[in-house]
Amino acid sequence: MIYLAPLQGMTDRIYRNLFPIYFKGVDMAIAPFISSSKKIKPANNLLREFYPENNTGLPFIPQIMSARPEDFALLANALFDSGFGTVNWNLGCPFPMVVKKGRGAGMLCYPDRIASFLEKAVPAMKPRLSIKLRLGLKYSDEILEILPIFNQYPLDELIIHSRTGAQMYEGEVDLDRFEQCLGLSKHRVVYNGDIDSFEKYAMLSKRFSTVDRWMIGRGLLADPFLAERIQFGIQKPYAEKIRIVRAFHDHLFDEYLKRLSGPSHITSKMKEVWTYMAGFFENKERIRKQINKTHNRYHYTDVINQIFDDLM
Repeated sequence: MIYLAPLQGMTDRIYRNLFPIYFKGVDMAIAPFISSSKKIKPANNLLREFYPENNTGLPFIPQIMSARPEDFALLANALFDSGFGTVNWNLGCPFPMVVKKGRGAGMLCYPDRIASFLEKAVPAMKPRLSIKLRLGLKYSDEILEILPIFNQYPLDELIIHSRTGAQMYEGEVDLDRFEQCLGLSKHRVVYNGDIDSFEKYAMLSKRFSTVDRWMIGRGLLADPFLAERIQFGIQKPYAEKIRIVRAFHDHLFDEYLKRLSGPSHITSKMKEVWTYMAGFFENKERIRKQINKTHNRYHYTDVINQIFDDLM
């Protein structure tokens, strides 16, 4: 089973709705986090983004960012009432502004806070709980103090990104520590971290033969055909892939254009998309530079047409 990882600002409902029209092999997504608040109500605009009628693409699990168990349970229950049987708790976000507030990966060095959170939140929740986390904030052995706490609760699964928060997305993943976690956890464990090629997946699946769920983020946004190769062994010709990527891009552009106003909003959004999507092409750095120089939708469209004309 393959999950699409939550990338804030990228894997929103528009992206998740369109992705399976063009690319196969992804079974489930974790949505980018929303922050809990006492002010959250079922009619809140944030929750409307999760309503079934607005999400026709990949099945997904909502993710909540919170350090307050009461607020977390309130939002989790509102999501349950909207039809979600499982919610995910974000204990992995490494960004400094999140960490400074003691949320995301900022909680990983405080096992007592995690224990207190679960003690209060779990009994008050209607949906099942999954958790996405890292090995620690600064040190990869911090998770060893947390796993026994998790083992006390009926969690749905643990999604472990095999880095520390301090590493952000740089440096090597710690496969030895991940393997240690597999032996210590009573729950199903999903692997996350640096699956950016079929060869990398093959190496990991051979080493971790008991793992049958894999989360891919940046690797899948850069090569959206990766999941179908992993799942079905499909390898399309490069020219066909280019045509599909172009069609996906154009559909994505049109959908964002309907929702974004202002002369630079759409180009800013598409520049963010190309931060990852350019990774599919051999001349990715040149493509990124070309796109980053665009300032309005018309210039952007001209540049995109030229890029794809040169490729096809």
